[in-house]
Amino acid sequence: MYQSYKMDLAGRPLVVDINRVGKQANGCAFMHYGDTTVLCTATASEKPRDGIDFFPLSVEYEEKMYAVGKIPGGFNKREGKASENAILTSRVIDRPMRPLFPKDYRNDVTLNNMVMSVDPECRPELVAMIGAAIATCISDIPFDGPCAMTQVGMIDGEFIINPSQEQWKKGDLNLTVASTREKVIMIEAGANEIPEATMIEAIYKAHEVNQTIIAFIDKIVAEVGKKKHEYTSCAVPAEMFEEMKKIVSPAEMEEAVFTDDKQTREENIRVITDKLTEAFAENEEWLAILGEAVYQYEKKTVRKMILKDHKRPDGRAITQIRPLAAEVDIIPRVHGSAMFTRGQTQICNVCTLAPLSEQQKIDGLDENEVSKRYMHHYNFPSYSVGETKPSRGPGRREIGHGALAERALEPVIPSVEEFPYALRLVSEVLSSNGSTSQGSICGSTLALMDAGVPIKAPVAGISCGLITKPDSDEFMTMVDIQGLEDFFGDMDFKVGGTHKGITAIQVDIKVDGLTPAIIKEAFEKTRKARLYILDEIMLKAIPQPRETVNKYAPKMLQTKIDVEKIRDVIGQGGKVIQKITAECDVKIDINEDGSVFVSGVDLDKCNKALSIVHTIAAGPEVGSIYKGKVVRIMSFGAFVEIAPGKDGLVHISKLDKARVEKVEDVVSIGDEIVVKVVEIDKQGRINLSRKDALADLESKKNQ
Repeated sequence: MYQSYKMDLAGRPLVVDINRVGKQANGCAFMHYGDTTVLCTATASEKPRDGIDFFPLSVEYEEKMYAVGKIPGGFNKREGKASENAILTSRVIDRPMRPLFPKDYRNDVTLNNMVMSVDPECRPELVAMIGAAIATCISDIPFDGPCAMTQVGMIDGEFIINPSQEQWKKGDLNLTVASTREKVIMIEAGANEIPEATMIEAIYKAHEVNQTIIAFIDKIVAEVGKKKHEYTSCAVPAEMFEEMKKIVSPAEMEEAVFTDDKQTREENIRVITDKLTEAFAENEEWLAILGEAVYQYEKKTVRKMILKDHKRPDGRAITQIRPLAAEVDIIPRVHGSAMFTRGQTQICNVCTLAPLSEQQKIDGLDENEVSKRYMHHYNFPSYSVGETKPSRGPGRREIGHGALAERALEPVIPSVEEFPYALRLVSEVLSSNGSTSQGSICGSTLALMDAGVPIKAPVAGISCGLITKPDSDEFMTMVDIQGLEDFFGDMDFKVGGTHKGITAIQVDIKVDGLTPAIIKEAFEKTRKARLYILDEIMLKAIPQPRETVNKYAPKMLQTKIDVEKIRDVIGQGGKVIQKITAECDVKIDINEDGSVFVSGVDLDKCNKALSIVHTIAAGPEVGSIYKGKVVRIMSFGAFVEIAPGKDGLVHISKLDKARVEKVEDVVSIGDEIVVKVVEIDKQGRINLSRKDALADLESKKNQ
């Protein structure tokens, strides 16, 4: 017999089945929201993992294609590696839950969320988020929950709680908020230039809904929750800290970390570690955890410096931004490039333009998202932090940072009608000391403008950090955090936006949540910093997008033809369109609605191809001038092809201004000549004149 619990959530029934399936897991919740079904499990190892100084939490979000009645693509016809959406969803589940596990817990924990059915009205990502929290709360795994998540959309200025997939895709806001009983613990958002005040209102609307979910979880835990198991603490002993302070005084540690050069600081810490290693040579137990102990000592020192002394490790004021620099057009032959530098963080951004046929196809669970025109990829090589390790492709962090930058810039990308290109941005991290994702936003904006992309507004990104005092309302926020402040701080509050408003948010925290005062102050500080970066740094490097695309970029022309004429343009077996692309050295894409896109590096050849398409689709017009190829010569004239499958006769009397005795005296087979359509008879035969075309062109020249 299983237990079933039900609540109304945003006008739809949320049903949770406990002890129905997954009985071998530590905790399992069989989730139903509308017809969306997700199986959520929480499992922990019996013993801690040896030799690690972190909590080994793994969150999986599995998309099963049968959930939407599809068979996976590819040769094997089964689900392969996780999609980008699956990875991003896993990260969104991980970020609010990780801080609620004990800091000294080292048992492996896996939260698995398997999507089994998708109702387009009920997004499976949301169901997985809630289900992961429920499965963990009812398990015997130590967890300081519950937490809950709510999504907010906005259409025509109205907030929508837990929007459908279509509303999520078309709305002006994609906001996900996680909460504990009292505080907001995670924020993730994409927005269409929404003001800070509106964003705060949406956040706390979600927070209110989260409280109803938490009350629901509390009821479930009270009835079926397991007692939390005991575990072996891996905390650093207090007596070890006391001995360390005798060997390395707090003043010495403060001096070691107080520098704006990352390499110098790391060398100072290495010297301190060697000193402590020598002192504890006889204590194997302490030596085993010395790395974690030094980390904690350094962390306490940095936090004390900031919170009590108002001193930052690199000597900056609390509201001071690191030295900034921006430049464009730094890489030859690419379509657009830029470099953005913030302190020791340096990002090179490259923009590539391509025909629309190059846009990414998405084989996922959301029927509203089948392709991606704008792509952003982020690379974080080991040399950027002075380390050495082989590249194994992008990890979850790289995919997450790329998605954040993509989300920040997507609202300002021009429409297909305005700019008929597929776009790819690549952010190459050349040097890192914190805020690389926000540097990618700034640099990518510059690269887009350098490439001649008519973006609606420039976007800048900035982060805000936080230090809190335990068991107190005292806190300190600081703008533009570097790596050390991120590692040892309590928050990384990332905001991207324009002059007008916010386009993206990602908030990571390591404490039990954020108060309204913290959120309000973080928004205000990031807004001021964002405007400064835009006006004083970025727009001084390039004040507006270039008027034309780079000479090495494909030139894109578009038109629309009657859908009945698509077959004529393509030709039997594709012969006509293949001939056009070969002759003009272009690429032609035709959509089902009759939209035609012509791309190529040479603009003249693109125009020629477009003219040929027009001629085929609309037919030749009397009085129009065309450039055609001589395909046949007769004694009475020459036949000229003005478009594939469409040729006409230039009578010998119409070949030239002067009298022509022999056709071969003027033209040969294969010659390209200008001709004017002078007549189309009742039988559809086209009469052309080279003489009239030359006269018209000369007349226009003399005007």
